Amino acid sequence: MNQKTKVFGILFLSITVFGYAQKDQDSTEVQKLDEIVVTDSKFKLKRENSGKVITKISQADLEHQQGKSIAEIITNTAGIEINGTKSNAGQNLNYYIRGGRNRQVLVLIDGVALTDASQIANDYDLRLLNADQVESIEILKGASSTLYGSGAATAVINIKLKQASKEPITASFKSVFGSNQPQETQVYYVEDFRNSVSVNGTLNKFSYLASFGNQYTGGLSSLSGEIESDKDVYNAINGHFKMGYQFLETFKMNLYGSFDDFKADFDDSYSGPEIEDIAITNQYRLGLSPELNYKNGSITLNVAYNYTNREINSSYPAIYKAKSFVGDIFNRYQFHNKLYMVLGLNARLNNMESFTIPYGSLNLEQSINPDIAKFTLIDPYVNAVYVSDFGLNINSGIRLNNHSEYGSKMVYSLNPSFKMKLDFGYIKGIGSYSTAYITPSLYQLFEPTYGNSDLKPEENVTIEVGTEINVKDKAVFNLVYFSRKETHFIDFMDLGNYVYQYKNIEDTFTASGLEFNFDYNISNRFKLRSNTTYTHVEEKLSLRIPKLKINGTILYQMSNTTLISLSYQFNDSRKDAVYNSNTYINDEILLKSYNLFDFYVSHKLMKNKILLFANLTNVFNENYEELRGYSTRGRNINLGFNINL
Repeated sequence: MNQKTKVFGILFLSITVFGYAQKDQDSTEVQKLDEIVVTDSKFKLKRENSGKVITKISQADLEHQQGKSIAEIITNTAGIEINGTKSNAGQNLNYYIRGGRNRQVLVLIDGVALTDASQIANDYDLRLLNADQVESIEILKGASSTLYGSGAATAVINIKLKQASKEPITASFKSVFGSNQPQETQVYYVEDFRNSVSVNGTLNKFSYLASFGNQYTGGLSSLSGEIESDKDVYNAINGHFKMGYQFLETFKMNLYGSFDDFKADFDDSYSGPEIEDIAITNQYRLGLSPELNYKNGSITLNVAYNYTNREINSSYPAIYKAKSFVGDIFNRYQFHNKLYMVLGLNARLNNMESFTIPYGSLNLEQSINPDIAKFTLIDPYVNAVYVSDFGLNINSGIRLNNHSEYGSKMVYSLNPSFKMKLDFGYIKGIGSYSTAYITPSLYQLFEPTYGNSDLKPEENVTIEVGTEINVKDKAVFNLVYFSRKETHFIDFMDLGNYVYQYKNIEDTFTASGLEFNFDYNISNRFKLRSNTTYTHVEEKLSLRIPKLKINGTILYQMSNTTLISLSYQFNDSRKDAVYNSNTYINDEILLKSYNLFDFYVSHKLMKNKILLFANLTNVFNENYEELRGYSTRGRNINLGFNINL
């Protein structure tokens, strides 16, 4: 840790100690830290009864980060590094959570698992999501395959979209504009525009919501050090609708749909900025979600269809198309106030198609046949939660994965915790042992040049041990140790003679580390949020993963209408790999550590109907690299307003 980081750490510690020494003289009501969480059990349970450390990003938290993308917000969570959030707006995102990769992270939207078979890692692209459509986010780290199936090995990111208002009609409008420039540029042009509108309401038993958003961002080249005229544009539009009808007191139906499109200019290090490379992605989603409630329980069906089309216009043009169907039916039953059980059946059907230009040809030709590149998963599962009167809580589950290519595989989890209530709050000890199962993507199996139909599924085993301390209305502290073992790790390997292929590595790899969080209400108006993560990954898997990462935010409510916040992030040095055109292999290089400060201020007008806000990011214009050879954003500012009618 460098000297600057030590100084900043002492500063945050000093503020904490100062807060303990102060007496709160403000009569404003303190925000409760007794949260309700869902993702670890599919039941609404108090946080104190959960055996997992779940990060919950509420609507209030999102309002304090206006003008940021979902990926930018999530990367400030303990144990998470989303690489690409500080680069050009169209930069590909890589999810490094607890030493894992994209294929080990599962994204849920309104409880429905989303995967994208057009991606190499079968992962969902968070660039497709508009932050203005999101109500809240829960992040559950650790293996969660028993509840959510293949891919839920290092984290589940459960994103809840906004619901319709109880009023007959309400509307909101948001507009943000600002700069988008690298460190070496000191002229602040308006290059970033983001707008959204939403209309929603409830009429008797019928509810509705429709929203639209767009983002246009330019001003920054993909590659670092390029000519100023090379500005790679990112242009995205999003639309979403949701309709619901309460047929009976016990039965309701929701129908939803969305489209998410973006076009991103990019440069690759091989062809440079001379060629106008463009990536275009179109996603369309339809879903149906009926729910029947009965005494002590409910039956829910989530059905969703997702279509994705990706076009790459570059020196190596390609088209990727993917279709997926997800059906999840589950019965939640509460036997009494101590035992909760979920019994479910999940089905997934994926297929993909691709077009590339073969060697010696001038036209795109089908390279992956959708009649061959497909699979189905049909998984029955059961999960039970026991909440005792004397502090012992147990969350356990089992799932039978039935894959059309690989047959059956059992995964299971056991997550005990023990809570001791005290006068000031509670102390809780937690532990878990869970397994996960990650099947290869269709690209990894069937791509004609690099694919390998003999690939085995990757398997993970995760152990967690930790503690949580809750001080009523004041603070929550938690510390967790994790260790994750990977077998049959899938890697992209050089086989010699310019032949590359996806292969299983027979060695076993281990990733381990510590995550520390604390949320501390210094006073009713002064709050401190901070987390620190230490991750140890074996050398072969350590690409772009910082050993130490620190996030901290100080929020000060100056008045009932004005809020200011200062955020800090330290990212340790990381290893990166750069292709060497002379030797035809990747050279390993070290990216230096960096410190970032962001400042935010907001002010409410007209009885909170209008919100004005401003962001100043990278306040000290830190010069750093997120990816070797690619641009990173310097000091930038954006201004915006949000009108609620």
